[in-house]
Amino acid sequence: MSECVTRFALGLEYNGSDFSGWQRQGATAPVTIQKIVEEGLSKVAGQSVLTVCAGRTDAGVHATQQVVHFDSFVDRGSKAWTVGVNSQLPSSIRILWVRQVAADFSARFSAVARRYVYVIRDCEVSSVFLNGTVTHIARKLKAEAMHEAAQVLVGEHDFSSFRAAGCQSNSPNRNVEKISVVRKSNYVVITVVANAFLQHMVRNIAGTLIAVGRGDYPSSWVKIVLEQRDRTKAGATSPPHGLYLTGVSYSPKYALPERSVAPPVLAGFV
Repeated sequence: MSECVTRFALGLEYNGSDFSGWQRQGATAPVTIQKIVEEGLSKVAGQSVLTVCAGRTDAGVHATQQVVHFDSFVDRGSKAWTVGVNSQLPSSIRILWVRQVAADFSARFSAVARRYVYVIRDCEVSSVFLNGTVTHIARKLKAEAMHEAAQVLVGEHDFSSFRAAGCQSNSPNRNVEKISVVRKSNYVVITVVANAFLQHMVRNIAGTLIAVGRGDYPSSWVKIVLEQRDRTKAGATSPPHGLYLTGVSYSPKYALPERSVAPPVLAGFV
């Protein structure tokens, strides 16, 4: 990389409802978050800017703390990279912070952990105001049973049972540091922290735990599903709009903001 090029990391949040996921697609493909962000950065930089993200979220999935890196021949300063770029973005995408980082930093490969939160509202009638930001289930779930069942997923395992058929990862193994299921009033919140995730992994885990929460299966069923390493044995893939990428962790040497941001729908609960 040229000595004249500077690498930057930025944090951003977005409501993914109106986008076909993070990853840039073809010129005539549906609009993606990466495409919109790169266009905004390119206008401010006065050059073509390409980005690399920490986690490629699916269509309809949100982020309260996505991390991205990009290279630029110019440094427009923190205000331009935030306020200036935000003026080029739709209201559903916002850059939160920008930091200059070392040339060896990678938003994807330098990350040591990612945190996802899946939000379920379990009540008889869905809310028009929460449409697209939570998953609605019209019956009460047994959150404690879901939490108990989820603990067998902690540690390093082959997560083939929770992997999308189209997943391109070379290995199905992932290390889950923590998984919890808690009730907060009319919400059931699933939090998963891992070194990395397979495609649809959190949504497939959520669907499996929801089946336990409904009483369709005992808590011990999740261990059986995990050990079978067969996607067809697990629960259905849960809808994308209840899922949020809420934090990405890096080595302290990069001096990036270390924080996990709860989904706004849970304000006052977490």
